[in-house]
Amino acid sequence: MKKCLRILGFLPLIVAMVVVLPSPVLAEETVSDPFERFNRKVQRFNDVGDKYVINPAAQLYRKVTPGFFRAGVRNFLQNLAYPVTITNQFLQGKFAEGMSDTARFLFNTTIGIGGLIDVATPWGLPHHDEDFGQTFATWGMPPGPYIVFPIWGGVTLRSGLGDIPDTVFYPPTHIANDVEQLSLSVLWTLSRRDELTGAEQLVTGDRYLFIRDAYLQQREYLIADGELDDPFLD
Repeated sequence: MKKCLRILGFLPLIVAMVVVLPSPVLAEETVSDPFERFNRKVQRFNDVGDKYVINPAAQLYRKVTPGFFRAGVRNFLQNLAYPVTITNQFLQGKFAEGMSDTARFLFNTTIGIGGLIDVATPWGLPHHDEDFGQTFATWGMPPGPYIVFPIWGGVTLRSGLGDIPDTVFYPPTHIANDVEQLSLSVLWTLSRRDELTGAEQLVTGDRYLFIRDAYLQQREYLIADGELDDPFLD
């Protein structure tokens, strides 16, 4: 459920990422987008959902909650999803990072009161972001075509397939109570959308191409752990 609800707020996320990241030479620079006509239609549908449902709800969330509360929610939700990162660190052979992230998760879950407070970062245990889409890339799987799904949003085939095992290692997936699971999913969506307030203003030119290319750049950045060749630095 989290994977579905997140995407209405996902669009501004990739927009924000392309602004703060360097402009790398992508391994995926030859974009496979055979479904562009279909993708554009689905993106317009998703944009309507964000405009009339998710964004207004996120604005209300921001209005009625104090900043410290929203910060705690962000920390909690990030920590809750951390078993996905830990698992994929080890699957990619990053054993030092995997041990560091395991310690980070344990410290934030216990001393940090369920992850509400990030005590690990000041202690030299930085946050990482790994998933099965990145793991599949390190194993040599090609990205495949770019596809935009209703609600789910735009992904490469590789990343979309990676979302399936991701859910196995995402703890809320195993919550038996549907109301609790839905509540966490809604809270996650509101929190993420709140973080990205104003990001829509960063979109320039062809909206579809901007968002697609921003997504591909963000994914390549994550796969390479931020270590990408930048011709402007040569």
